Amino acid sequence: MRSHYCGQLNELLIDHSVTLCGWVHRRRDHGGVIFVDLRDRAGIVQIVFDPKQPEAFTLAERLRNEYVLQIQGQIRRRPTGTENPDLPTGQVEVVANQIDILNPAEPTPFQIDEVNINEEVRLRYRYLDLRRPTMLARFQLRAKITSLLRTFLNEQGFLDIETPMLTKATPEGARDYLVPSRTHPGKFFALPQSPQLFKQLLMMAGMDRYYQIVRCFRDEDLRADRQPEFTQLDIEMSFIDETILKNIMESMIRMLFTEVLQVELPNPFPSLTYQEALLRYGSDKPDLRVPLELTEVSDLMTAVDFKVFAQPANDPQGRVAALCVPQGAKLLSRKQIDDYTLFVTHYGAKGLAYIKVNDMTAGREGLQSPILKFLPDQVINTVLERTQANSGSLIFFGADKAKIVNEALGALRLKIGEDLNLTQPGWKPLWVVDYPMFEWDDKEKRWFSLHHPFTAPKVQNIAALEADPIHCQSRAYDMVLNGSEIGGGSIRIHRTEMQAAVFRILGIGEEEAQEKFGFLLEALKYGCPPHGGIAFGLDRLVMLMVGAHSIRDVIAFPKTQTANCLLTAAPSVISPEQLRELHIKVHTTENVVN
Repeated sequence: MRSHYCGQLNELLIDHSVTLCGWVHRRRDHGGVIFVDLRDRAGIVQIVFDPKQPEAFTLAERLRNEYVLQIQGQIRRRPTGTENPDLPTGQVEVVANQIDILNPAEPTPFQIDEVNINEEVRLRYRYLDLRRPTMLARFQLRAKITSLLRTFLNEQGFLDIETPMLTKATPEGARDYLVPSRTHPGKFFALPQSPQLFKQLLMMAGMDRYYQIVRCFRDEDLRADRQPEFTQLDIEMSFIDETILKNIMESMIRMLFTEVLQVELPNPFPSLTYQEALLRYGSDKPDLRVPLELTEVSDLMTAVDFKVFAQPANDPQGRVAALCVPQGAKLLSRKQIDDYTLFVTHYGAKGLAYIKVNDMTAGREGLQSPILKFLPDQVINTVLERTQANSGSLIFFGADKAKIVNEALGALRLKIGEDLNLTQPGWKPLWVVDYPMFEWDDKEKRWFSLHHPFTAPKVQNIAALEADPIHCQSRAYDMVLNGSEIGGGSIRIHRTEMQAAVFRILGIGEEEAQEKFGFLLEALKYGCPPHGGIAFGLDRLVMLMVGAHSIRDVIAFPKTQTANCLLTAAPSVISPEQLRELHIKVHTTENVVN
């Protein structure tokens, strides 16, 4: 139906006859000559309708925005002074000699070239939202990214293998989306949170190198970078260690940024331990573009006459940390400090102490703070030295359980970086390694896997692992980019005895382990190779690369933050007949459907 895309036309095609298809982006009537900007996925070109072509001109008078057209005409150079340097096609135009209105369009709820559109309206009319050039460009870039990733992995000897969408519910991780079985009354499939177990089984099957761009499902609370269904690039390899895997994955990401954004990432990526990341940045996914760092001062506060500091300083689970903002005393007003105090309460902090360093040369007299009276000179001097404070600096303090201090000051660090324009341009990737193997849940009084229960521990002695789980590190690693975790993985457990020991620590008894993971435990007995892998959040990676603020902007048909689809009105009620077939009874507050 067409010879060219609109965006392909240029000066090399002048005097050529073309057939174009697309949507009316804009129509203008200039005193007897009608101009139409015709848009398709490749771009926009100007169409001219001359009264000398009366049949085409008459039809052009009927055109409105978003009408679907087929145009036949001849390319010519735009008259001098009418060129549009903002368009790739801005040097030429098409003089139409024939037009076919393939479909009219009703007035749209928003203009396609509109910028500030309510997100609910965008999601309700997503097919219109996706026509916008900004959205179209994002999905073209996403397609390029996935193509490059596939090519790289294919050239590295990876096999693209699909794993099941209907699988078994697991006791760890987020809530599963469950699918009732019609043929097995009272039983349910689960949609996969990840292909974790299947890709490990593929390693046991000798596939050696596997990858898959796969949909995953998690029934969890949503944020800007979370969706109930999302896409990940899933990867697994046999006969490797952390170094081999990380080198290949770094090469892949460096290639991607070079090809897509013409950006050279560092080689190799820097690396931080989990503990170091928390101590310096308050986060296990630090944004290295913000130059501010936390400073540990717990040891200085154990004997001060200030319970707010002394109590957490003497608590094995507590922490006192400082965040020094250069020139903060000059740049931040008292109102901003009060606003930051309120800000950290959202992360569980009870308050935000501070010291203004007005004049370093004046000693205690050059400092300003309501907490100075509680701190001896030696403590103050050491704090100033450790934080590398200077005249004009502002030092914030966090004192509480270490988790609260890390989250509050970590968030404050990023907030101040944004407010004071301290965030450096560019890309800052890194690896975070040496994660704890387990974390203790006070509420449930049991251990949980920090990653997942198939992650290998660094210690190979089972007795030592079970005797001291709190100090056990895992062979896990996360790739972080500009403060976002874009990939996470680990070397896996490949021996039955070690896997059984980890299950015991997690409170998964032998009977439950057989019920939930019997197929895995059995497979481990038949010659399982050492293996490991990683999964990249493809939506999040694309979001960062295109400069979007939410993964909803790089997913074709996303859900809202309440897991609804405004376009299709899903989830929805199903008929009583369907429920009976599935042997399900639904109880609601209004009625009961059998």
